[in-house]
Amino acid sequence: MKTKFLVLTAFFFLMLSAAYSQTQVIRGKLIDTDSKSPLIGATIRVLDSDPVLGNVTDINGEFRIDQVPLGRVNLLVTYIGYEDRMIPNVLVTAAKEVIVNVSMIESVEKLAEVVVTADRNKGEVRNEMALVSARSFSVEETQRYAGAFSDPARMVSTFAGVAGDAEGDNNIVVRGNSPKGLLWKLEGVEIPNPNHFANEGSTGGPVNALNSNMLDNSDFYSGAFAPEYGNALSGIMDIRFKKGNNQTREYTAGASTLGLDFTAEGPFKKGYNGSYIANYRYSSLQLLSDLGILDFGGVPKYQDASFNVNLPINRRHTLALFGLGGKSKIQSEEELDNGDPAYKGEFNSDLGILGVSHVFFLSDRAYLKNIATVSATSLHSVDDLVDDNQQFYNAYNSDIAKTTVRTVSTFNYKISAQHKVETGVIFSDLSYDATANEYNHDHQALENVLSDQGGSQTIQAFTSWKYRMNEDWTITSGVHYLYFDLSNAHAVEPRAAIKWQMTPRQSLNAGYGLHSKVESISTYLAKTTDDQGMSIQPNKSLTPSKAHHWVLGYDLIINPQTHLKAEVYYQHLFDIPIENLPGSTFSLLNASDSYINRPLINDGTGRNYGLELTYERFFHRGLYYMGTLSLFQSLYTAIDGVERSTAFNGNYMANFIGGKEFKVGGSEKNKVFFVNAKLALLGGGKYTPLDLESSREQGHAVYHEDRPYSQKGDDVFFVNLAVGTRKNKKNTTREFKIDVQNVTNNQAVIREYYLEPTGEIERGTQLSLIPNIVYSIKF
Repeated sequence: MKTKFLVLTAFFFLMLSAAYSQTQVIRGKLIDTDSKSPLIGATIRVLDSDPVLGNVTDINGEFRIDQVPLGRVNLLVTYIGYEDRMIPNVLVTAAKEVIVNVSMIESVEKLAEVVVTADRNKGEVRNEMALVSARSFSVEETQRYAGAFSDPARMVSTFAGVAGDAEGDNNIVVRGNSPKGLLWKLEGVEIPNPNHFANEGSTGGPVNALNSNMLDNSDFYSGAFAPEYGNALSGIMDIRFKKGNNQTREYTAGASTLGLDFTAEGPFKKGYNGSYIANYRYSSLQLLSDLGILDFGGVPKYQDASFNVNLPINRRHTLALFGLGGKSKIQSEEELDNGDPAYKGEFNSDLGILGVSHVFFLSDRAYLKNIATVSATSLHSVDDLVDDNQQFYNAYNSDIAKTTVRTVSTFNYKISAQHKVETGVIFSDLSYDATANEYNHDHQALENVLSDQGGSQTIQAFTSWKYRMNEDWTITSGVHYLYFDLSNAHAVEPRAAIKWQMTPRQSLNAGYGLHSKVESISTYLAKTTDDQGMSIQPNKSLTPSKAHHWVLGYDLIINPQTHLKAEVYYQHLFDIPIENLPGSTFSLLNASDSYINRPLINDGTGRNYGLELTYERFFHRGLYYMGTLSLFQSLYTAIDGVERSTAFNGNYMANFIGGKEFKVGGSEKNKVFFVNAKLALLGGGKYTPLDLESSREQGHAVYHEDRPYSQKGDDVFFVNLAVGTRKNKKNTTREFKIDVQNVTNNQAVIREYYLEPTGEIERGTQLSLIPNIVYSIKF
């Protein structure tokens, strides 16, 4: 009898454990899109659930749905007087509660006890003022897309009109513009470049310091930006950290070729809605080097950490603290084929961001948000080359440190279901200490090209107005203002966009914006020599670069999972810094990083225009895919008056991504096998050919500057492939993945450079095959 009782007890607990491992909790908060106030009594339902799973929101707008089966589910949110909201493809795992925060749009056509429904694209952005050239992306997509390596910058290169760097950097080239025109934002405030090994003035780098485990749904913009966005010329990465789980402590540990990382999140105490989430990552190669397993020049060493702390005070006040930090270092040496030395160098870059935000809900229709941040970057680099006597000489060195204090204050007021206004002020105070020396081959000596300490300020202000005439027509308009004190430059930038929902499945949109961008501070401070041999700073009076953006778009919802999108655009760039020498062909539109110590004036222009097509099936029944095609021209005009292709004028881009999940074994195993792939064809970029004879005579690279960007690189083709498994057990989710970039190891020639020790031209090729093996466990 006792044995039978023990067997039955064990069987009961085994069944209970199995049942527990088969379900999870979905909870979150429902708010009004415009006022951010909670919506009480809304219904949230898991579609196709049997029995029906769902709940309603409480007085704080919060909801909880228990015992949701593991896998992918769709949520339907309904509320009287608001447009229905579908939340598709929610991934439910055994390890972590699913927290979904939903915003809803109030219907402008009030009908008693009738809910007006509207189809909403999965890709719609968080910012309701953005009606054109905008796309949201989720952390799950960042981790899923083949070759993205959990990097948001690499992931968005799949979007129409966006290209990455073929040599491996995650620079973002948007619609043929220089990647220098991109703006990074974190938690609603501008931040410095968040990449490891980032050059001065760049917006990309080999490894992003933003860890995907920290990210919430974020937005990417490729043109005609909403009025709140300033100091950007080509695109905007608007990144959001997610809030930690405020009820249960949860953890994620991961190991990959790129690094070891650990994430922790949870509540501070029971009964308090505050939460934290924090992540730390350490380079795998650095760890192996520290242990003595690897010992070769050029080991990339980096580490980063980030956190987000949410501290609600009461129903009207909420505080948040957030931060991001990163350190990176590499010391490298290169040899010729015969073993002779060719190059040695050192590169260090550090990044730190600390911010605090306060949201004050003045009423159910108005709130005030204030943010203050301090950010700092430092860069140290040394490049040594070999002369004719096989001796090293210092070709370049720099030490550049920058600190920025930034404050942002925005006021939002929802006048009615039809009208919303938003206004804000952004103040930035930059302090800098910059030094750089470069070898002058004519004088055969190291010369100072940058040496300055001081500060500068920018002031930005904006006002936005959204007007929903009815369910079919929405208009946003406003103005952005930018003041740059170093050159006493002002820019008033009008913005407007309109969307017409022609039918429940078709919409047209159009937008216009004038945009300005301040260059990296080193461009303004760089030194050169005048005709009398005196050292001068010729670029301190430069004003920001500017661009008019026009966009026209069409969207067709073919079915709830599939849509077709087309956009045509035209951009006129002006006040572009170009070299102030007769006959010069130099323009900053072709620069991707570093500073420029040539004498510049704001007389350059440029044009970008093109067509973008996107056909996408969102993740449904284990399958997703997206195809994009971009046809474009990117042109510039320097002081010689001749219009030419820019360095980024590839003319065409085509991408296809897709993936499938397969359930493995019986339902009790909760195991999924997945495969994801990306195929891309990028038109070859342009580069200036080398003058080999002159290079040999002068002992350094000399280019045919009378033929700028006349040489076309090879078209770049690559296939990325990721395969793996995800398995749920009680309270844990384990995932193993092999993610390979450039599986076919294509080696397209994309540029050429002069190798001084050999006196020959070498060719740079696209990034070769790179495997990334990833294992993660969530518990």
